[in-house]
Amino acid sequence: MFKASFDAFLDGLVNRNAAVDRSRGRWHEYHSAVISPRVTPTLGTLLRHLIELLDGAVEARYVAAKLEYRPRYTPVVRALLELGSASIQTIAQHAGLTHSAASQTVALMTKARLVRSQVGADGRERVISLSPRALDMMPELERLWESTNAAARELDGELTMPLSSLVQEAIRALEQRPFGARIEHLALNHYKATRLA
Repeated sequence: MFKASFDAFLDGLVNRNAAVDRSRGRWHEYHSAVISPRVTPTLGTLLRHLIELLDGAVEARYVAAKLEYRPRYTPVVRALLELGSASIQTIAQHAGLTHSAASQTVALMTKARLVRSQVGADGRERVISLSPRALDMMPELERLWESTNAAARELDGELTMPLSSLVQEAIRALEQRPFGARIEHLALNHYKATRLA
């Protein structure tokens, strides 16, 4: 199921600008400044390029609006808008981030003066809240988020399978069986096969 869905995703991502030769097992034409027509791109290369195309465009909108803001801040900001103030662990759970990712993002936002931190009631956890500077940005951020979400829906409509749905499916599959476990299993099988050959 996941393999078929991922193939559909790649087709939707590449087919509009590339001829596909399934018999050769590779894409033989790319209209991209990044992906070379002579090299079959790996999954990691495709995903990084996709993130560059998406986040780069969104960040350019923030720069044009003269906001000192990065796309990676948005899950934390949205969580704090709903929670008011919270520990990093609570922010991570609410935003669907790992604790490490939430902690790193909060550190960047602290340097950018977008969040404030204070010691919690138990004296052990830091409690994070949006700063007045961040709250002042909210009307413009809400406007930009609305147009970004509209563009994402338009992109979903152009693909053979909505990108947002496929990404969620991939995350669920990897949460059930991590990619590292898949690699180790296949590597072990390959090792056993070569030993028996």
